Amino acid sequence: QASLLEAQRPTEQLAWLSGCWERRSANGVVEEQWSSSAGGMLHGFSRTVRRDTVVAYEFVRIYAAGDTLVFEAQPSRQAKTQFGAVPPFTPEVVFANPAHDFPQRVVYRRAGDSLLARIEGMRGGQLRVIPFPYIRVPCDS
Repeated sequence: QASLLEAQRPTEQLAWLSGCWERRSANGVVEEQWSSSAGGMLHGFSRTVRRDTVVAYEFVRIYAAGDTLVFEAQPSRQAKTQFGAVPPFTPEVVFANPAHDFPQRVVYRRAGDSLLARIEGMRGGQLRVIPFPYIRVPCDS
């Protein structure tokens, strides 16, 4: 019966997000890691490393609130912010918080062994979109 309850949790629809993801560029490396959806919650963290220094990091959790998923993010030295998503959650999940300064939307889309993430919203009267294309990598132990 526990497996039946587990299968009914909205977070189960994000099982594809679990694992380790990486984006390499001339500016450094962005790593993002997500736990499994066990227990109805995913935990994630990311860090941006330039040369040998962490220049940004973020702690995240995704959990169900009714039929909505909540993306709660706490970026480097900032307060927590929540974004909500409504089904469907696959192949893309869109979390939104129109009242937030920037971003107002956080989007994750699975494409094979790639993860296409982006943040977007209005800033200074202009729509700003920042893509984060990741590839799946082995998780360090």
